[in-house]
Amino acid sequence: MSGKLYLIPITLGESSIESVIPTEVIESTIKTRHFIVENIRTTRRYLRLLDKGFPIDDTQFYELNKRTTPEQISGYLKPLEEGFNVGVVSEAGVPGVADPGAAVVELAHQNNIQVIPFVGPSSILMSVMASGLNGQNFAFNGYLPIKSGERVKHLKHLEKRSIQERQSQLFIETPYRNGAMIDDILNHCLNSTKLCIACDITLENEFIKTDTVQNWKKNKPNINKRPAIFIIQG
Repeated sequence: MSGKLYLIPITLGESSIESVIPTEVIESTIKTRHFIVENIRTTRRYLRLLDKGFPIDDTQFYELNKRTTPEQISGYLKPLEEGFNVGVVSEAGVPGVADPGAAVVELAHQNNIQVIPFVGPSSILMSVMASGLNGQNFAFNGYLPIKSGERVKHLKHLEKRSIQERQSQLFIETPYRNGAMIDDILNHCLNSTKLCIACDITLENEFIKTDTVQNWKKNKPNINKRPAIFIIQG
């Protein structure tokens, strides 16, 4: 009998474990001894936060990132074939969403392995919930182009799409480029377009606000180096 693939949520920052991770998830996680992770150091630290006595030395970790080959991923599933449960852990939030863990989940389905998603914080879903924008029809677009000219062109495309399809458009940026992203939105999107900035979700200094581009121009926020999600809807 094969093991189960657990999709294990992790905090989005230095928030309280008890406030965002259900007890049942914690109990299942600390019983697991095989983990496919985006960052081994982050996962080890997280496991010790869940259980100070967690047996790190008796646990196997398999690193998953953009350099991991399909052959390596296939090998990561061997413990499942041997009957052991395996947990997938992202760098932050839930695995498989804007995260390389999706490749493991896809392969698990191909091999008829049961996939179990655990409840936990998702910055993408929580930003939509709190935005007041269209939660019936939305799209997550990941990172936009780095170069300003290409980024502006893509922003206008997303704005047009949001108007035509009445679809909220979500995207993210590397935190130290947040200021440049906000400037491009305010300088090139329509004044009537609504913009939600959701920053440091679940943390003590959480900031979530939706307003028109016109009003944002009067009070531009400083969220430099803070993880954020942007949502626009024309």
